[in-house]
Amino acid sequence: MLLNDQVLFLTIGNFKLLTYFTKKRNMVIFVDMDDVIADTYGKHIEMYNEEFSKNLSLSDFKSGEVWQNVPEMHQDSIRRHARTDGFFRCLEPIKDSIAVLEQLCQKHEVYIATAATQFPNSLREKSDWLDQYFPFISWHYRIMCGYKFILKGDLLIDDRTLNLDEFDGNTLLFNSPHNVHENSHERVGSWLEIAEKLL
Repeated sequence: MLLNDQVLFLTIGNFKLLTYFTKKRNMVIFVDMDDVIADTYGKHIEMYNEEFSKNLSLSDFKSGEVWQNVPEMHQDSIRRHARTDGFFRCLEPIKDSIAVLEQLCQKHEVYIATAATQFPNSLREKSDWLDQYFPFISWHYRIMCGYKFILKGDLLIDDRTLNLDEFDGNTLLFNSPHNVHENSHERVGSWLEIAEKLL
C-alpha cells in the first residue's frame, strides 16, 4: 500500500472488502528569491551602468558573477551593492514567476526560502518586496535564513548549487549566468518550464 493511500472498507452483503484509493499528497516546495523570483543579477548590471556610464545588458554576460565580468577596479563597487539601502526592495520580478507561483500555491505547500541574514537590510526589504509582488504568500510561508540545509521538504528551486547539494529532496537549478557550468542538478530556464513540470 502506498504511503499516502486512503483505506476504504466496502460492505457487500455479509462480506467486508478492503480496498484503497490513492490520495495525491501536496508537495512541500521551497523557492529561493534572488535570481529565481527576483532579478538580482539584472539589478547589479543596472547599478553598474549607472555608476560607470556603461550600457551593458544581460546578453553581455555569458558566465560568472557580474563582478567577475567587469574591470578589477570596479569589482568592489558591485560587491557593495547588496549592502546598499533599497537594493533588495527595488528588484524586478523574474518573468512569469508571479503567475506560476500563484498557481503552485493553489496546488502545493509553497515556502519562500531566502538567505537574508548575511545582509541585515535585506530582511525588511525582502519582506516588503514579497508583500508587493507575492501577497498571496503570507509571512507564515516565508523563511528568512542563512544556510538552507535545515530545510526539509520535497523540492527546492534555487540558483545556487551549494544550497541544492545539501537538500535532501528533489532539486531544480534555476538558470543564471553564474551557474552555467554547473551540471549536478536538473536545470530549468524559466518559470514557464517549471509550470510544465509541476502544474
